[in-house]
Amino acid sequence: EVDWFSLCGVILLLCLAPFIVFFFVMACDQYQCSISLVLLDLYNGEATPLSIWNKAPSFSWTIAKLYASWVTFQVVLYMCVPDVTHKLLRGYVGGVQEGARTPAGLINKYEINGLQCWIITHTLWLANHNYFHWFSPTIIFDNWIPLLWCTNILGYIVATFAFVKAYLFPTNPEDCKFTGNIFYNYMMGVEFNPRIGKWFDFKLFFNGRPGIIAWTLINLSYAAKQQELYGYVTNSMILVNVLQAIYVLDFFWNEAWYLKTIDICHDHFGWYLGWGDCVWLPFLYTLQGLYLVYNPIQLSSPHAAAVLAIGLAGYFIFRSTNHQKDLFRRCDGKCSIWGRAPTYIECSYRSSDGGFHRSKLLTSGFWGVARHMNYTGDLMGALAYCLACGGGHLLPYFYVIYMTILLVHRCIRDEHRCSNKYGKDWSRYTAAVPRRLLPGVF
Repeated sequence: EVDWFSLCGVILLLCLAPFIVFFFVMACDQYQCSISLVLLDLYNGEATPLSIWNKAPSFSWTIAKLYASWVTFQVVLYMCVPDVTHKLLRGYVGGVQEGARTPAGLINKYEINGLQCWIITHTLWLANHNYFHWFSPTIIFDNWIPLLWCTNILGYIVATFAFVKAYLFPTNPEDCKFTGNIFYNYMMGVEFNPRIGKWFDFKLFFNGRPGIIAWTLINLSYAAKQQELYGYVTNSMILVNVLQAIYVLDFFWNEAWYLKTIDICHDHFGWYLGWGDCVWLPFLYTLQGLYLVYNPIQLSSPHAAAVLAIGLAGYFIFRSTNHQKDLFRRCDGKCSIWGRAPTYIECSYRSSDGGFHRSKLLTSGFWGVARHMNYTGDLMGALAYCLACGGGHLLPYFYVIYMTILLVHRCIRDEHRCSNKYGKDWSRYTAAVPRRLLPGVF
């Protein structure tokens, strides 16, 4: 059942999220990324939502064909090019991997080749820039708003198809969740792992590509535009490109590990993931680079060093925390964390198929400092991206504000699920590790 609070939140997101994306993109296109100037013009009557809409570039069939080619190319790489990078790169886990057990007790298999897709895509991008010159490296920025219409179309098509598919021909009926509320079902999804054929998994494809592969290309296009407009690329733009590229590469290097995260293990596939990965991620996660095209900022050396230090420290905490948990799981607790044997809480639970299972909750290393230190590292990285843009405008700081709301909500949602799953064992765990994100604070 869906409570009224959740239902109101779902309807608000369905109605407002597309306009939030449009608002931020238009603020940059027409007001140099100044939110206050947009609101002031609207308040004074010097602009209306309709006048802003009319100034926006319209839908383009040429760009639609270009975007369709991009998505098709990523589908081909995902479906038709088996991973070979795991045979060449030591420590990288690719190829066919098993995901976590679904609520119905199934274990799906996935073709992990995201890193290979990223390498092929960026190799072709660099080859075009240096040798072939098929298109300008600023092509993404130059067609940013027509691309917004295309991504919205794909996002709604994907979300609607997944919604209809769940009712008419679900991949696995036992892994469908019907709440009885059509709005909630559409947004949060009905099917757990919608698939076409054996290998095309909607959740893995749209979570990992084409949006995240495009993330670094979008930033490169922003840097190229800065070079074209001003004759140089600022150190702030370089910092944003480098720090976000580290995050993207980390995602693909650890794509097999990603199969065990909350997105894959617990979320159903609906508008939230389908539209979100097509539109929200590429347009709002890259706001810092977009802002720096319109407002080039050359940071002082101490400022740049501080941003880099925060970003790298955040990545270290994020990756180390996840590595400790992964090591602990793989070795069943028979390992060393921070130079000593790990401590943990022994737990038991029952799955929906009636099976009885045992589990261990780690209380050593970063997992003994706070229950979600990986999120703390993630937020430090988000803050570093924003600090690279200086303090002149609020718009580039939307990302860290949004990520804070998202991850705090995810903490609460995840812990509610764990409390129901583990019962009294979870209470023992929270007593052993009392803080969620910040030691001594929260």
